[in-house]
Amino acid sequence: MVSFENDYIAGAHPLILKRLMETNMEPLSGYGTDPYCESAKKKIREACVCPEAEVDFLVGGTQTNAAVISSVLRDYEGVLAAQTGHVSVHEAGAVEYAGHKVLELPHKEGKIVPSVLREYLALFYADENHEHMVFPGMVYISHPTEYGTLYTRLEMEEIAKICRSYEIPLFLDGARLGYGLTSRRTDLTLKDIARLCDVFYIGGTKVGALCGEAVVFTKQNRPPHFMNSVKKRGALLAKGRLLGIQFDTLFTDNLYFEISRHAIDMAEELKDILRRKQIPFYLESPTNQQFVILENERIRELKKKVMFSFWEKYEEKYTVVRFATSWSTTKKDLEALDEAL
Repeated sequence: MVSFENDYIAGAHPLILKRLMETNMEPLSGYGTDPYCESAKKKIREACVCPEAEVDFLVGGTQTNAAVISSVLRDYEGVLAAQTGHVSVHEAGAVEYAGHKVLELPHKEGKIVPSVLREYLALFYADENHEHMVFPGMVYISHPTEYGTLYTRLEMEEIAKICRSYEIPLFLDGARLGYGLTSRRTDLTLKDIARLCDVFYIGGTKVGALCGEAVVFTKQNRPPHFMNSVKKRGALLAKGRLLGIQFDTLFTDNLYFEISRHAIDMAEELKDILRRKQIPFYLESPTNQQFVILENERIRELKKKVMFSFWEKYEEKYTVVRFATSWSTTKKDLEALDEAL
């Protein structure tokens, strides 16, 4: 059985496991106060070209989204997100559970359109009853989006400009950030993201780490007592060394970007296979997630040999499914998929 089910099917990159073994018996302080966490933070600041950035390591994506959003927002505020956004659909109401409404916006291939965002905010404040409504207190985007699509630098600059004009922070979910930054069709860099966003996170769980995400506050705007909020929401790891060592390794010798680029190379070969088989794409993704339309009967047969993800119903006899490559995808995996198709 070969798997393209998601981008975290494997444990961790071998270099990370090697470093964890090498440092395993070192007695270190907890909760991210060890030298490996400090080293990782320094390397991330350098990669972002943002020396004033404040970096924290959290255990996973959902916990990170909930902790960041709830610690930044006031109790009468909600977060603006695309209807297809991860916090809107696939986080089991974690943000609402923390007491903040997700204010959904129409999307275009998973992305928030700047003109739609501007119109929403203008109409909100033009409503004479807005004091009785949930205030839009933050804009949430993910890059790549849930559909594997990417924001351009111009789109990001426009969204950031709108956020600044309304004095609300821009938060970027970077669970798959490595795959976005190494796409062959991106003009957005890590430096750009640090410049334009108020807070974002660099995903480790889906990009080579066992677990963990690195939250980056870019404008010396880390909320007071942020770590208290993180712990209260179950996102703080006592053995913080485990996260620090992983990110220190990922940001040594360009490893994070090299393994991300490998996933993109595998995705491009995957697309070639799907095109040769004349399988229609649901949309064109420039990253590691590919969405195609398959007949339901073909899906049942293919599942005997290949693991992949249901995405959404297309019509009665057809379904949209997702194939995801990752840092751990091999040529043999692609050959097995080719044969199975």
